[in-house]
Amino acid sequence: MNNSNSKDLEQKFSTFIVVVSIIIPVVVAVLFSVKLKDFGVIVEPFSFLPPVYATINGITAILLVWAVFAIKNGNRILHQKLMTTAIACSVLFLLMYVAYHMTADSTYFGDVNHDGILSDEEKLQVGSTRLVYFFILITHIILSVTIIPLVLFTYVRALSERFDKHKKIAKITFPIWLYVAVTGVIVYLMISPYYAN
Repeated sequence: MNNSNSKDLEQKFSTFIVVVSIIIPVVVAVLFSVKLKDFGVIVEPFSFLPPVYATINGITAILLVWAVFAIKNGNRILHQKLMTTAIACSVLFLLMYVAYHMTADSTYFGDVNHDGILSDEEKLQVGSTRLVYFFILITHIILSVTIIPLVLFTYVRALSERFDKHKKIAKITFPIWLYVAVTGVIVYLMISPYYAN
């Protein structure tokens, strides 16, 4: 691919990436607040999904690290396949995450008796762990929004064979994406004892 075509490909996708990067968080935020039961749709909570999408986050983290090793060893084809699979895993995670939250009530960290109310006694019981949980959760959420355009621009630069620019942005994208994937697992492990059975 010549340099002119490479730039054209990147420019062609730039607007799309910006639009998608805005639409995805907005749609997720809206759907997150929508409960199907509020519309008379009776659906059992998809309570089986959190461990599944946490596992997908873990797989994504492994794929990312494996992809870095692949490219450092000069295996561009394997690197591309692993990164494409990591993107697919992230999309799958997002779909499952939204589906779960549209069918289940919110879970509160520390809600030992699963009544949907966090009493002072329950807050005292979890103590400063609650602050650690919220720090991890908030940074996870903020960076999961940030990572959308970074991943897409990084991927398009590879597709357009602008490897110098791809490598430069990948150095930013990789640690953030890895953090989001790993903290997704940590958030699940921390909140899972408080899911209603």
